[in-house]
Amino acid sequence: MDRIRPSADLRNRYSEISKICHETREPVYITVNGRGDTVILGLAEYEQIKSELKLLRMLAESEEDLSQGRVAPIKDTFDGIRQSLSLRK
Repeated sequence: MDRIRPSADLRNRYSEISKICHETREPVYITVNGRGDTVILGLAEYEQIKSELKLLRMLAESEEDLSQGRVAPIKDTFDGIRQSLSLRK
């Protein structure tokens, strides 16, 4: 269930809003003059969303590389990684 709160609650009831975010792992929508303005989300959920988005972007890039023929044999790839790592020592 979406939780919608007026902006005054953010100022006056921050602890309650924070607790809702952490316990339900759901966002709380903050309104100003009855219109959506901000979304409050627990830090763990925010970090999870960022990680998932990063993964989705990498997958999309990988699909693009594959469709454009930008591929190499796995042996060449690992040889390149090993060479890069040996240069760091």
